[in-house]
Amino acid sequence: MTRKLQSNTYNYMRPKSGLPKRKALKRKPIFEYGFKDNPNIKMYVNPTLIQSDKTEGYIKVISLFSGCGGLDLGFLGGFTFLNKKYQALPYRIVRAYDIDEKATQTYALNLSNDVTTVDLTNIDIRSLSPANILLGGFPCQDFSSCGHKKGFQGTRGELYTVMKDYMNIHKPEIVVGENVPFLEKLENGMFLRHIIKEFESVGYMFKVWNIYCPDFGLPQSRTRLFLIGVRSDIKSFPKPPTPELFFQYVSIDKAIGDIVEITDESITNQTQYFVATKATKGAGQGDHKSKQGEIAYTVRANTKARVHFHYSLDRRLTVRECARLQSFPDEFIFPHSASQNLIEIGNAVPPIIGHLIAKQIYEFININLSLMKEHAI
Repeated sequence: MTRKLQSNTYNYMRPKSGLPKRKALKRKPIFEYGFKDNPNIKMYVNPTLIQSDKTEGYIKVISLFSGCGGLDLGFLGGFTFLNKKYQALPYRIVRAYDIDEKATQTYALNLSNDVTTVDLTNIDIRSLSPANILLGGFPCQDFSSCGHKKGFQGTRGELYTVMKDYMNIHKPEIVVGENVPFLEKLENGMFLRHIIKEFESVGYMFKVWNIYCPDFGLPQSRTRLFLIGVRSDIKSFPKPPTPELFFQYVSIDKAIGDIVEITDESITNQTQYFVATKATKGAGQGDHKSKQGEIAYTVRANTKARVHFHYSLDRRLTVRECARLQSFPDEFIFPHSASQNLIEIGNAVPPIIGHLIAKQIYEFININLSLMKEHAI
């Protein structure tokens, strides 16, 4: 049974962009319904992704600004992406925090109930659990080239101070901060230098890793900046990863070519394959249409700024396809509306990139086991 369309066409105006107004485009929708699941939590929880409740023998990790859990899944490992297995790693997420309630619902559905919806600027950092590793993908919109570039003047520009406070109080051995590469260019790098100076002022040393994600198997053009910190008494650093593919990148058609439109509503979770919004014929100015045989354009959280079209079909990418381009395993469920799902996916660290960072840190820990004594792993 397929969903009926309410109309054959609808007028679509692009959002304000500072460009002259354009006439509304008449675009023919494929599906009227936009990819929304409301699963029963117990029914859909996937035991292959849920982390173990055991803590003995695990490296303790705390995750601030966790979003839906892309970076955290990378640290846990134990998933498959494009037929490649990413081994389980001996990390334990003792607690994750994010201000977005829907993102934490997605996290709990897929990874762990040890996640809290909270504004971290309004709590006593001393109440948070100690851990060996601090993860913090502090929100980057005020530093993004696609954002308003407000820097520290933006409402999200100083959220890195939450990480600084945690480091100062709980003294984790290793810190992983994640942000946009534009942070290095904004005001000639002044903001990045300031953040690193603030972090190092509480007893840490930091290095910057710029990761071009296609070098490590991500099928989209995406670069992320990682701030890798170690406590000053450790006096050594994890080694940055070495590119694996050397320009033999995974193209968009290899990544999502097997995902087809499913119209049989009896199929479990089938709406994960419907088009995310009413599809269009032809991309407008500012829209993106990736080319077959090439890596995809960057999957972004701002769903109103650009429309990302399928490489061969006259429709935009589905949420499931965007999740695949971000390297989320197919069993990872996004249970909300299309727009919310796309925000969560676009904001996430690709799990395979998180796994890459986690492996480098684990190798470092194996060489420096004594550094983990403080929290008695």
